[in-house]
Amino acid sequence: MNNPQQKFTAVVLAADRGADDPVARAAGVRCKPLTPVGGTPMVLRVLEALAESKQIKARILCGPPQSIVDLEPDLNARISSGEIKWVENQQTPSTSAYHVLQSLPEQTPVLLTTADHALLSARIVDYFCTNAQATGCDVVAGVARHEAVTKAYPHTRRTATRLQDGSYCGCNLFAFLTPRARLAADFWRQVESQRKKPLRVIRVLGVVAVLRYLLGQLSLTEALDRISQRLGFRAGAVVMPFPEAAIDVDSVRDWELVEEIVSNAECGMRNADFGIWLNRNTLHSTYQLPHSDFT
Repeated sequence: MNNPQQKFTAVVLAADRGADDPVARAAGVRCKPLTPVGGTPMVLRVLEALAESKQIKARILCGPPQSIVDLEPDLNARISSGEIKWVENQQTPSTSAYHVLQSLPEQTPVLLTTADHALLSARIVDYFCTNAQATGCDVVAGVARHEAVTKAYPHTRRTATRLQDGSYCGCNLFAFLTPRARLAADFWRQVESQRKKPLRVIRVLGVVAVLRYLLGQLSLTEALDRISQRLGFRAGAVVMPFPEAAIDVDSVRDWELVEEIVSNAECGMRNADFGIWLNRNTLHSTYQLPHSDFT
């Protein structure tokens, strides 16, 4: 049984999928995780969100390559100080995840996310980790309703899996909660190349599941049950109430979108701070005693 009080070790995948990443090229940086958002490299934004979370006890950064880390003073300093642990990335994200999971004690709950999750926040992390442990499952994925994401951010383009009870987007949040969870890394390696093609992923669940999916009769709960039956671990999902949890930076267009979101949020905070200041000073001036010549 999962210990709901046990804190997570967070693993951040931070290597490019291939050479000459278009986002890195557009941003003029050595690799995509170093792309600035609101003036801060995405990878540092993610690491800071994890540091602020009440559910995270340790952070492991998988990638970027040592040759890049050595040229990044901010990142290198955090690694050298022991604030975060760095491990070398493998050939693909799934093999990187598998490699790190194998190096950790089986009883350690692990949160897996990515360095391009530029809008990640402590409240997103805390909500996901708390609810993931409450499921009683071995492996849990964060998902968001596609309708909620597009309503909040009409210009975003997210890959969605259409199920009977709605369409869902992935959130790049995965909880590995038990020793059996390690089996999920093998499943991920099987389907990684098909991550943008929901039908091919569903095919792993069997012919009946494919037919039900095509007929619009496969629900999220049924899909998770079939994964659990066929693959030998209990799979669950947490539906995230934060639309921004589904937005990562896969393209230059995504980068422009998250820059806009962060800029608007920072502008709103500045306006709110100014409003508080203005109210306090107005209140102060309103209740000042009028000047009097009498003593």
